Amino acid sequence: MTVHSKIFLPLHTRVVARSFSGSRPRWEGTPLPARKPVGAFRGGVFGFLSGAVVAGASVYFYILSDYRVANEMLTDDISALQSATIKLQSYITELETKVNKLQKK
Repeated sequence: MTVHSKIFLPLHTRVVARSFSGSRPRWEGTPLPARKPVGAFRGGVFGFLSGAVVAGASVYFYILSDYRVANEMLTDDISALQSATIKLQSYITELETKVNKLQKK
């Protein structure tokens, strides 16, 4: 044997790398399908429109709920004014009847 054969492995030996997995490596599988890239302009327009729709819908429902609250308050005020007017009208008619009785005496 020569010095050369002691340093390096002989040609007829094979080095086999053992893996811990029984499945095939990822890079040997089928390649992923190519995705069509979304352009910056289309993505920007889609993002802007979706944001505008979400913001518009939230503002619409906020204004709608605020309108309902204001409408209920107005209805309560109108009914309170109506009851006060009825009380005032009954008080005025009572006063008129008393004044008429006093004038007839």
